[in-house]
Amino acid sequence: TMPDVYRYTLDKLAPVIDKAIKSKIPMVALFPYTEKKRKNLLGTEALNENNLVCKAIQFIKKRYKNQIGIMCDVALDPYTSHGHDGLVDSGYVLNDKTVGVLTKQALSHAEAGADIVAPSDMMDGRILEIRTILEKNKFYNTKILSYAAKYASNLYGPFRNAVDSADNLKNSSKETYQMDFANVAEASLEISLDINEGADMVIIKPGLPYLDIVTKIKNKFSIPIFSYHVSGEYSMIKSAAQKNYIDEKATVLEAMYCFKRAGCNAVLTYYTPEIIKWLGEK
Repeated sequence: TMPDVYRYTLDKLAPVIDKAIKSKIPMVALFPYTEKKRKNLLGTEALNENNLVCKAIQFIKKRYKNQIGIMCDVALDPYTSHGHDGLVDSGYVLNDKTVGVLTKQALSHAEAGADIVAPSDMMDGRILEIRTILEKNKFYNTKILSYAAKYASNLYGPFRNAVDSADNLKNSSKETYQMDFANVAEASLEISLDINEGADMVIIKPGLPYLDIVTKIKNKFSIPIFSYHVSGEYSMIKSAAQKNYIDEKATVLEAMYCFKRAGCNAVLTYYTPEIIKWLGEK
């Protein structure tokens, strides 16, 4: 469901990192595909110090030192058999018990060498707990990029296929902990809370349909703002371009300008390899 986007085994990772460094990309973001046999109700593989993410961090740091930054997703959905971002009991996601697991997950990423931990789970209070455990263990320079305004969007489907969590969710929803996409005011509250708890940066997700939120937050808070050009946005453009309905290059570059116009300091996008190529043509 994401044409031209691939999952990489560790032995195929070096060419990807080489290209990113050569193109002066400052950071790579790691997301894991977890085998079904390693998933369970508690997502315990997330805390395995030898899991795929930790091995990837160690490989990159050993081979490339500090030539490129590493950002790691902090959430349980790639590891749980039910596909949710946290621990579940009787159909409800348990906020406080989940935060306890997420802090351990974030610490394991920092210990492996991650430069940025990025909690994408949307549990309340997790930024303070993650900041506390990082400071306690002397990871003073490990940054926290908080998914402070992550909406319960319909645009995440292709990514959930990629990490193999879509089937696990079945008919359940993440609307109890992700934000209502009709709600504007909640974003300011969530971001204010995360800043006060110790976030270094915040991310607003999804991308283009939520640029009004980016601008609103940019005008209210002095903090770096990221946006995530999510899988559904990528796949819509890619699919339309493959059918010659739109000009792919022009459409993608237009989108990137729109992110910057709205006030984004950085953008996460699956189109990065193509954008590097297109900008090199100018």
